[in-house]
Amino acid sequence: MHTVAVLSLKGGVGKTTVALGIASAALRRGTRTLVADLDPQGNATASLDPPLTESTLADVLETPHRAVLEKAIETSAWSELLDVLVGSEELELLNEPGPTGRRMENLSRALDEMHDKPRGDPYELAILDCPPSLGRLTRSALIAADTALLVTEPTMYAVAGAERALEAIEAIRADQNPHLRPVGVLVNRLRVRSYEHQYRIAELRESFGRLVMPTAIPDRLAIQQAQGACTPIHEWHSPGAQEIALTFNMVLAKILRSNRSGRHRLDREGEEEIAGPPEPDDTESTSEFPAVREYAEPETG
Repeated sequence: MHTVAVLSLKGGVGKTTVALGIASAALRRGTRTLVADLDPQGNATASLDPPLTESTLADVLETPHRAVLEKAIETSAWSELLDVLVGSEELELLNEPGPTGRRMENLSRALDEMHDKPRGDPYELAILDCPPSLGRLTRSALIAADTALLVTEPTMYAVAGAERALEAIEAIRADQNPHLRPVGVLVNRLRVRSYEHQYRIAELRESFGRLVMPTAIPDRLAIQQAQGACTPIHEWHSPGAQEIALTFNMVLAKILRSNRSGRHRLDREGEEEIAGPPEPDDTESTSEFPAVREYAEPETG
C-alpha cells in the first residue's frame, strides 16, 4: 500500500479538492483506495458520503486498535473500491502540537494494521487529507506517509505556505520518517491568462525547481459542481471536467511511480528494509511549466 499525504499550510487552496481528484483517478484505474480525512472540517468525508460510523478517525488516533479501526471505516458513496476513514470535528481537539512520542505514530500503527490484516481486498493506495496547519494531525500524517504532495495556488501567500510545508516535510524526514519524500508541488486554480499567476509559477520554479509538477489544475466550475453532487470528477460530464480528470490521472501516475511497492511505515526492530534506487521519473525532466510556455496572455478583467 502506498500512502500519500496531501497537505498545504495555508487554508483555502483546494487541498481536499486535490485529494478527492486523486481518489477519483484511482477509481478510474480500478485501484482499491482508502481516504483518511484528518481535516476537522470533514469536507472529504462529506463529499464521499459514507454511512454513519460508530467511531471516527479521532477515536483511532487515540486508540489505534483493530476493533476501533473497523468501526471508523465505511465504504464511500462513490464506489465499493473506495473506503473512508471518517473524519469529525473532534479531530480539532487532537491538533495541538503536543508531544512527539508514540501517540504521534498512532496513525502509522493503524495503517500498518490495515496493511497486515486488510479489510477485504488490500488497499493499494491510502490518501491522507491533512488540515491546513502543522499541528499533531499533519505531523502524524507525514510520519505515516511514503510521499507528500504539496498543494498551492499561484498567489503570494500560498507560495509562502508551500515553502513552510516543504520545510516541515524535511524536518519530519530528518527526525521521524527517513523514508518520506516530497512527490511534487501541485498548482491548483490556475488562470492561464493571468500575469500574476504566471509570475507566481515562476517563483515556484525558482524555489522548488523540478518538484513543481509540469501540469496544473485549472480554475473550472466543474470541480465545485462535481463536489456539490458528491460525484467523482471523472464521472462529471463537461469539457472542463474532462480536462481536470486528465490532470489528476497524471498526478496519480506520478505518485504511484514514486514508490510502486510502498513500504511498511514503522520499522520493526531487527528488520532491514531492502530498497532499490528510485525509478526514473520522466515528468521531472520537464523544465518549463506548460502554462508559462504556451498560454501567457494579457489578463482581461
